[in-house]
Amino acid sequence: MHGNTPPRTGAPQIGGPPDLVAAWPNERPLAVMTADSGRWTLIAAPRVCRPIGADADFVELGPLNRPQRATPDEPPLRSGWMLVLAYGLGGLYEPTACSGDAVGGPFGFILDIPGVLAYDRQNGVWTAFGDAPEMSRPAVAEGFSVGPLTSVPGRAGYLAMVRRGLGAIGAGDVYQVNLAHRLSARFGGSPRAFFAALMRRAEPIHGMYAEIPAFEGTSVCSASPELFLRYDARTRRVVTRPMKGTRPIDADPDELRHADKDRAELNMITDLMRNDLGRVCEFGSVRVDTPRAIEPHGRSVLQATSTVSGTLRQGLSHADLLAATFPPGSVTGTPKIRAMQLIDELEPTPRGFYCGAIGWLDDSGDMELNVAIRTAVIARGELHYHVGAGIVADSDPEAEWGETLDKAGGLAGAIGGDQHIVIPPSTVMP
Repeated sequence: MHGNTPPRTGAPQIGGPPDLVAAWPNERPLAVMTADSGRWTLIAAPRVCRPIGADADFVELGPLNRPQRATPDEPPLRSGWMLVLAYGLGGLYEPTACSGDAVGGPFGFILDIPGVLAYDRQNGVWTAFGDAPEMSRPAVAEGFSVGPLTSVPGRAGYLAMVRRGLGAIGAGDVYQVNLAHRLSARFGGSPRAFFAALMRRAEPIHGMYAEIPAFEGTSVCSASPELFLRYDARTRRVVTRPMKGTRPIDADPDELRHADKDRAELNMITDLMRNDLGRVCEFGSVRVDTPRAIEPHGRSVLQATSTVSGTLRQGLSHADLLAATFPPGSVTGTPKIRAMQLIDELEPTPRGFYCGAIGWLDDSGDMELNVAIRTAVIARGELHYHVGAGIVADSDPEAEWGETLDKAGGLAGAIGGDQHIVIPPSTVMP
């Protein structure tokens, strides 16, 4: 268990969260978490970063007995752990899914969070909780550069991938499968400055940033709009909010609201997540609280979202909850195992941290994880950013390709505009 140092409130001249992130001292490790649908930004200097082993018993981290926050005017995380879970972890929970990048890891990392600097967006006040870094004027911010983004396997390859997915749907193998391609570019400068720009551009409500020095100096920069799991240890209530259906922010919301294809896509994934929660929740407790809502997320996109909740059965743990639900249904498909097998067969590059989950586990036992979409991974002078779409029976391959590029809008804005995305010719998949 971490310490219970009294909170310290102040207004140091450090600006908002992006300003502090961009100018965080180089010698100090950095983790950033967004909570309560964007109200709180939590900044920490992790003490330890350790890999998740093949036993996946990674959430039994010590006594979880600190009292929960008393009011919503306290941040949901004051000390605990940050969890960075790779998509391949799902292969440990379900080996028959045969995810290619689930063999040999990394399955993820755990960062020890002794305290946080918490920024309350409602009043613009910083407060330190636990063993948090001192609130002081930051160093001079660095810059960054990103070269032209190229797609693997490119437009032609992705269209062929979608057509093969449609063939599997027509054969009755799956009802829906999420298929992605990877945008890559040369990267120079500070990953922290890049994430600060991404925060300003995308305004993510479930944004996360983690540095993993032991894994090739990797920085994971997530501007996710999607909640995977929120768990309240006191009530044992679990909430998930899957997303399906994306439009540019300036599109007519009614067009998305009345789009039959997108509605069917979300309905299927909502049913999948309800089924996943039903495996570990009390009988009769799982319900669809909101079947479908059209919501703006940041400055880039409109999303269609549902809300599903349930009550975790007595005697079950965070690990049991993850084993029943990971990886998120919205980024796999249905039936989930066969969809994961198709993803492994069709996608030419491993997903890595993309479509995994990133978030936190508080000392009280509360947990919140995002779906690691809109997520850039920076390592060895390269930036990788996957974008995908859900494929159903009436999907149009060209439209799905266009939807993936819409999802790159936040990234393009952070690095200077759509002109950075170039799609070279590529080999068509067989």
